[in-house]
Amino acid sequence: MNKPVINIFSENIYDNWQVDENKLIKIARSVLQYYLQQTDIYENSCLYNQEYDTISFDILYCNGEKTHQINKEYRNKYYVADIITFAIFADETPEQRFIFDGEINLGEIILALDKITQSAQEKNVTKEHELCFLIAHGIMHLLGFDHQTEDEYNFVVNAQNNALETIKDKNV
Repeated sequence: MNKPVINIFSENIYDNWQVDENKLIKIARSVLQYYLQQTDIYENSCLYNQEYDTISFDILYCNGEKTHQINKEYRNKYYVADIITFAIFADETPEQRFIFDGEINLGEIILALDKITQSAQEKNVTKEHELCFLIAHGIMHLLGFDHQTEDEYNFVVNAQNNALETIKDKNV
């Protein structure tokens, strides 16, 4: 596989935490590149055996009220989520997956920054660490990974931790 172009678009509509979007895009890009280099991840992802030159996805930074609204409207769930991932490409059957001009749009990661701040305090980690951890988690979902079983959960979390540990050494 040639190294694809990775386009990540982000928007922050949450006023109480002005995240460094450019830095987070670099981190997300590095995490995705790490995942694509891992055979056990790449060969089990929605990208495997696809022909593409470009991968894109969106990140929206918002508040818990917004994720609650999205959960109600699109998922018939009634709670505030720290992260919601719409895995557009992965959720389609292989026959229905759409690649336009060599570009795959994986979908969107929606992050509630107030909820992430609260979770970080509860876990005794920095809010930046929790945010990066969830971005890495969302990318796994965009690639088609879920965690319905304990083994699946452990695989996803281990992949996230490994990705973040690897890119930490690269001063992303």
